[in-house]
Amino acid sequence: MSLFSLTGKVAIVTGSSRGIGKAIAERMAEQGAKVVISSRKADACALVCDAINTRYGAGSAISIPANISSKAELKHLVDETTARWGKVDILVCNAASNPYYGPLAGIGDDQFRKILENNVIANHWLISFAVPQMIAHKDGAIIIVSSIGGLRGSSVIGAYNISKAADFQLARNLAVEYGPHNVRVNCIAPGLIKTDFAKALWEDPVMLKERTATTPLRRIGEPDEIAGAAIFLASQAGSFVTGQAIVVDGGVTI
Repeated sequence: MSLFSLTGKVAIVTGSSRGIGKAIAERMAEQGAKVVISSRKADACALVCDAINTRYGAGSAISIPANISSKAELKHLVDETTARWGKVDILVCNAASNPYYGPLAGIGDDQFRKILENNVIANHWLISFAVPQMIAHKDGAIIIVSSIGGLRGSSVIGAYNISKAADFQLARNLAVEYGPHNVRVNCIAPGLIKTDFAKALWEDPVMLKERTATTPLRRIGEPDEIAGAAIFLASQAGSFVTGQAIVVDGGVTI
């Protein structure tokens, strides 16, 4: 069996109706996993789910919508997955939000609170719901999609960057706690990726030119290029990797 095979595994991927999450879910299905498509909008989830089942066979994907800001909905996501497929082997915490663009001096308390709650606390909730069965099975892979923003300062997405830096530490802490049970927790730190979420950064031709000029690979990334890192971390290929932040940024941070 390939080191990268996910045959027999069940994976929940949040924010998987588009962008990075969608690419991760599609590639995990390609590697044999049963994937749970989840985001706020049921219609969008259903479209991705149907496409995966058409391409990789009926029963490859199910749709369970959930809003990451709701603890009850995240619990339902894990409970319903377990009820329908018997377990959760892989959890990808990809969904995030960034309702504010500008200097920290101008951010409202509610905006700052929402960023921290959705990007950090919601990940903690979801992991807490999924991890007991991983511990019981002595096997599990948890992946948090963070950002290279967590490694840098910014004059316009500072609050988002703070939340993403916190995700690095969340992964490190949980890796220590769950490592003795063979449950691994890692982050992926993407650079600028061509997604709807990051449109404000790459649709601006001046900003895009500046970014590509300072990127060794001279381009921005595609969602599928993050999916490869997720497959590595979820599979046997990454079985001795935990507590890490895998940077996938075309060389920007070097």
